[in-house]
Amino acid sequence: MIIWVNGAFGAGKSRAAREMLDLIPQSTLYDPEVLGAFLRGLLPEKRLPEAADCWEMPLWRRLVVDTAAALLAEVGGALVVPMTLLRQEHRDEVFGGLAARGIDVRHVLLDPGETILRERIAARGDDPEDGDDETARRRAQDRVEEYLAALPWLALDAHVVRTAGLTPRQTALAVTEAVGRGEGVCDIVQTPAPRAETVAAGVLLFDDADRVLLVDPTYKPGWEFPGGVVERGESPTRAGHREVAEELGIELTRGLELLVVDWEPPQPPGHGGLRLIFDGGRMPRADIGRLLLPDAELRDWRFVTEDEAAGLLPQVRLDRLRWALRAREQGRPLNLEAGQPVR
Repeated sequence: MIIWVNGAFGAGKSRAAREMLDLIPQSTLYDPEVLGAFLRGLLPEKRLPEAADCWEMPLWRRLVVDTAAALLAEVGGALVVPMTLLRQEHRDEVFGGLAARGIDVRHVLLDPGETILRERIAARGDDPEDGDDETARRRAQDRVEEYLAALPWLALDAHVVRTAGLTPRQTALAVTEAVGRGEGVCDIVQTPAPRAETVAAGVLLFDDADRVLLVDPTYKPGWEFPGGVVERGESPTRAGHREVAEELGIELTRGLELLVVDWEPPQPPGHGGLRLIFDGGRMPRADIGRLLLPDAELRDWRFVTEDEAAGLLPQVRLDRLRWALRAREQGRPLNLEAGQPVR
């Protein structure tokens, strides 16, 4: 199990986490910050500016997951992880990767309140344990606004522990007791990571304004089309129908028309494979009104224009969507490799 202690810079995560080690048998402190220092020692000099904010690096986020899995296999018990995650797509990527490895995550947020948080940051350096890094204090103050902007989704995703007036020991007790009650469970879909190339089927569904339906997964960053991996012995069109039923709670009564065949080349840590995009047609208003998402897998849905999709989809999925829409206009499927037509 992982107990992820989240919170703003200066919220007291590290001190509370160290206190938790005395309260939770067979627990180990795992601070992903050390991976940032590790990367700074490995990356070419021209890439060092990227490592200043390690959580922005996809490489760091992959290492966080892989290292956690390896550490748990070695020491067992629980990992206590004091680490700030303020971007929901980063949360989805890291927690989704842990879920794919079958690792239970409890997400807890330490919230001292804005006033106390700013006071704590301003006072850092008065205690020798804090060090005397004026630059770090300024950066932490600058990121308070980022934390406040993230609070709406954090408060829904994590169990919030109000820490105003609490000592690190009292905070640790509050977190430990909450986890013991079952609070903070990260009820995320646990889809095993692929071990080889896969075939996946995505379905484009449209409203009366010809906007396309996108869904927001809880287990990976960015939005997506309804769909998923084709199971062994299953046809791609059957997989498309099944995924729409599982993800949206509706049964498609019409057939699916192929729009795009895209070969996604292997790019570690992914194995690549074939990605098929089908036209599922326009959705009746009655179906739109009764869309039902599985909470552990999808958190939201919306109909968007092509331009709006550009702000939601990762580039590889956006390329796929754009060519699928062109194929729909032309009335013929397109053959792609890495998101681009084969010439």
